[in-house]
This record gives sequence, C-alpha cells and structure tokens, in this order.
Amino acid sequence: MKEFLQVMTERGYLHQCTDAERLGALKSVTAYVGYDCTAPSLHVGSLVSIMMLRWLQKLGGKPIVLMGGGTTKVGDPSGKDKSRQMLTADDIARNMASIRTVFAKFLSEPFTMVNNADWLDKLNYIDFLRDFGPHFTINRMMTFDSVKLRLDREQPLTFLEFNYMILQAYDFLELARREGCALQMGGSDQWGNIVNGIELGRKVDQRELFGLTTALITTASGGKMGKTAEGAVWLNADQYPPYDYWQYWRNTEDADVERFLKLFTELPLTEVARLAGLKGAEINEAKKVLATEATALLHGRAEAEKAAATAQQTFEQGATAEGLPTVVVPELKDGIALFALLTKAGLAESNSKGRELVRGKGVKVDDVVKTDEKEAITLAAGQLKLSAGKKRHVIVKPA
Repeated sequence: MKEFLQVMTERGYLHQCTDAERLGALKSVTAYVGYDCTAPSLHVGSLVSIMMLRWLQKLGGKPIVLMGGGTTKVGDPSGKDKSRQMLTADDIARNMASIRTVFAKFLSEPFTMVNNADWLDKLNYIDFLRDFGPHFTINRMMTFDSVKLRLDREQPLTFLEFNYMILQAYDFLELARREGCALQMGGSDQWGNIVNGIELGRKVDQRELFGLTTALITTASGGKMGKTAEGAVWLNADQYPPYDYWQYWRNTEDADVERFLKLFTELPLTEVARLAGLKGAEINEAKKVLATEATALLHGRAEAEKAAATAQQTFEQGATAEGLPTVVVPELKDGIALFALLTKAGLAESNSKGRELVRGKGVKVDDVVKTDEKEAITLAAGQLKLSAGKKRHVIVKPA
C-alpha cells in the first residue's frame, strides 16, 4: 500500500496515520469509512473520505462502506456542541436507501457495503458490557476531543452518546473479523474513536489494525467546507441539482483552487500545478476545470458539460439558459412580494435576507435590476429568470 500512502500524501489527504511504515509494507489492504444516516444525503463534507475510498480501490485495495444503521440511533458526539435529534427506524432506513446511490458513482463494482445494525441490533447489553467494557477506561475517554468540547462548553453529553465511541470501536473489530478489514479512515475528529478500535482489536483478538485520518477541510477564509448561504451542498441530485453543484465549485476562493483540484479531482498533479499557476483573471479558467471535473465524478461527464455550457450562456452570453435550476412557486399566480419570492426560490435564507438583497441592488428579474423589495411579482403562465448577485440564477414558474 506504499503507492496509496504516497497518493494520500501528495494530494493532501493524509493528516494522521498509525504506523505508516508497516501499513505501506502491506501488499493490499481492506479499509472502511463509516457514515451515519442522519439525512437523506451526504454533503460535500463527506467527499474527502469518499475520494480516499476511491483512490484505495484504484490502487488495489478493497473499500468497505459502513452504513451506520445502528450507530445513527445513538448519535456521534464528535464535533458536536449538542445532542442530535433522535430518528425513527423508518427515518434511518429511508436515509440509508437514499445515501447508497452516491457510492455507486464513485466506486467500481464490486465494492462492499454493510450496515452495522446487522450486528449492533443483536447485541446482548450485559454480555457486551462484560466482554468489552473492561477494555475502555473512563479516564481515557474523558480526554477525547469530542467529550472535552461538550464539557468545556457546559453542554450536556448523554450516556447514550458516551457509548458511541465504544460501538465504533466494536464496528472495527467486527469488520476485521467478518471482512478482514485492517484499516479505518475518516476525518481527524474521528482519531480517538479509530485508535479505540485499533486497541480493541489488539487486546481482544491480537489483531494488527491501522488508522488514517484527513484534516477537516475549511476554506481559505475559514468557512466550513460544504456550507453556503443557502445551506448544505448535498451530493444527491434531487437535493442539490448538478448545475448548482457545478456553481459551488466554480465559486471556489482563489487560494483554494490548487488544494481542491488535488482533493476533489483526479487530474494529474502536473496539470494541477499548471492550472494553479494561472494568474489574475485566468484563475477563473482553473475554477471552471475544477467545477467540471468535480461534477463529472458525481453526476457524470454529460451533466458536468451541460452545467458548464449553461453557465457560459448565462454569464458570458447573457442568455436565459435552459439548464438553470427551475423552481415552482404557485404564489406567482396571485402575486408575491419580491423579497418573499427570493426566499421561496431558495436565493435567500429568510425574508429579511431577501429584503437586504433587494436594497443592495443585487436582485434582477429577467435581467432587470429591482429596487422595491415589496414589488408584487405576478406570473400566470410561462417563466421568469430570477437572479441574486452575479452568479446565482434560477428559473421560476407558477406551476
């Protein structure tokens, strides 16, 4: 796995690794990443670990996608200031079915996808505590960042959540036994949980297990990866259309272009270096390449090129391109205030934000600047182009 670790290092994935020399000496390895089912889609924040699984497979390893059908019932406290909302079994099942579709786009068949509910739901609580509880100390668990964060901010950490790290460690042991899995990967906030699993495997089965993490990705300006003014950047097309996804990458900050080309595309590093070396306005060409390549990985080359063409028509040629996202707002038939229309169309987080956009002269209807936030926009049939700023556009229809 020496080549895999080299790619992880050169492209900027690798943050922490247990015994990299021993791991690199292995001819091949089975590795997993776990994903809880807290929403119908994963978001861009999960894309780094998905890309790590993709590279692992391309370089001869075996990827395992672990769906947290069991652990979602508990809730991971890592990186959280408060407890997650509890989901029903039906909610979790629906979310899991929706999330599954993403991995088929990044991984080639055959790849393994498992659900930790298959073993966690069957555990006998007393037997589990007796067999595995002695391998975990409260003293050690209190030092983990996920616990310290809550306690330092005087936020409650439930006993249910406190169990999460034990269950994740057990997942690693179970996958080692079932699938021969020797490597767990994830974000750096999972380091303590991963080390727990490594130690459990050594203590219980005398297994040699490994862990690898990537740094949590933030933008150059310090923002959280995958967060926009409109909300999360989801990976499922029904929650975040391909055109919007392309635009998200096109709007990358200049300082992030090289790093994101390495992480979120498979372009050769020589080409990445060439694109990153573009200066001034030419850096926009690198952003377009980033947007097209990242979108092609998730939504396919045809959708990526369609989004790029739509953007060119909209921004460079001033046309109302057919590929723009379409939103149905029934209230248009009777008339709706412009600030409210912006909210309904998803271009403003709230009515107050919509008012601010209009007052700042950042709103256009069919490419005409609007200055009256209360102006009633009426449309019985057909469509109109609604714009917020220079880069956010949608087609709005009454039905």
